[in-house]
Amino acid sequence: MDYNRIETKIPTLGESKIPSPLQKWRNATPISRFVSEDDRITIDVNVNNLCRTITAGKTITSFELAGPRNKIYFDPIKLRCALVTCGGLCPGLNDIIRSIVLGLYYGYGVRHIYGIRYGLQGFIPSYGHDVMELKPDSVVNISKMGGSILGSSRGPQAIEEIVDSLERMNIGVLFMIGGDGTLMAASKIADNIAERGLKISVVGIPKTIDNDIHLVSQSFGFDTAVDVATQAIKGAHNEAEGYPNGIGLIKLMGRHSGFIAATASLAQQDVNFVLIPEVDFDLEGPNGFLSALEKRLSLRRHAVIVAAEGAGQKFFKDNKKEFDESGNVRLKDIGLFLKESITSYFKTREIDIALKYIDPSYIIRSLPANANDRVFCSFLGRAAVHAGLAGKTKLLIGRWNNQFVHLPISASAGKRKQVNPTGNLWLNVLEATGQGSLQNEESL
Repeated sequence: MDYNRIETKIPTLGESKIPSPLQKWRNATPISRFVSEDDRITIDVNVNNLCRTITAGKTITSFELAGPRNKIYFDPIKLRCALVTCGGLCPGLNDIIRSIVLGLYYGYGVRHIYGIRYGLQGFIPSYGHDVMELKPDSVVNISKMGGSILGSSRGPQAIEEIVDSLERMNIGVLFMIGGDGTLMAASKIADNIAERGLKISVVGIPKTIDNDIHLVSQSFGFDTAVDVATQAIKGAHNEAEGYPNGIGLIKLMGRHSGFIAATASLAQQDVNFVLIPEVDFDLEGPNGFLSALEKRLSLRRHAVIVAAEGAGQKFFKDNKKEFDESGNVRLKDIGLFLKESITSYFKTREIDIALKYIDPSYIIRSLPANANDRVFCSFLGRAAVHAGLAGKTKLLIGRWNNQFVHLPISASAGKRKQVNPTGNLWLNVLEATGQGSLQNEESL
């Protein structure tokens, strides 16, 4: 990737002139952790690339470092903020809400914080959803709960009506927590706000359990998903070992990217086959998946298979595409397809198998976050608060090179991060499973 082509400038609503309330703690000790606008995080840490960039006389591309600024744009006493969660559920949503509310309330003294119910529908009067007033007492214990206390929804809503609602409510900072579709909507909302000449900051917190957001090294909920997925792998392995020719088949999340499947299979190395969207495989033929599975059973009498939900979609190419409310293609069920294909294959070969199929997807999505994700969400939420109060807009909070940074939404939205088939993660999966290529020569 040519990082020098990435636009990293973050728009602001105007000059920050108000001294930050964070300048002193309660004991009046001056705070010393303010971040300067000159504090930047280099995008490309490859030494050779950096040397070539410097030699060519080019500027090294970098992101703004997230964190509190010495001067802020909004007067916290008068500020009104809104939070909205959109798209599918994900571990950590309540932790993000909690972190933002507590950061606003105790850090900056903001007293008017509102939760928009059921995603972007909550902005549209015709849906009739109430607004939830958010205070420390209402969020202090929500980390123990799964899902989102604000609810969620899918599907586009009229941008003009959303901005109308923000203007009526006199909102100064809007925090939007969601995936790629939400980030694209956030960009359009910010554009409409700018066209109207309004002073409203739009801050995105990227959410995807699949960990596939471009230029975001890790998204919240991913650690929890991997953690719980390992439990499913343990169960599948125990079931497979308990029967002659036992097969444990697990379908995990991963519409277009196989990070959960690959990472969980490394975390719990009982897996013999990992199938992900980024790596093609054949079903039939001498080097195909079914043949490899038969060889595995002949050798060890049991096998464990992990398939990301977006794997093997080519096997459904004759079917008409369907779309969900957000415009995403509804994937065909690779888990059930593999279950039926495996059963049919061994039946025709008169080989008895004991296949157990596990799909923990919706259990994982709605669980509370684990300890690592809770810490991660705390950092994300507070970084979002600092950015919003400083008047920054049309940005998202991400993690890059082990630092929290500001990314322009335009640099990330509409793009996707995927597992590199020649990268370290996948090569380690191949070593751990020993599965090799599952393609016949004519497919290569």
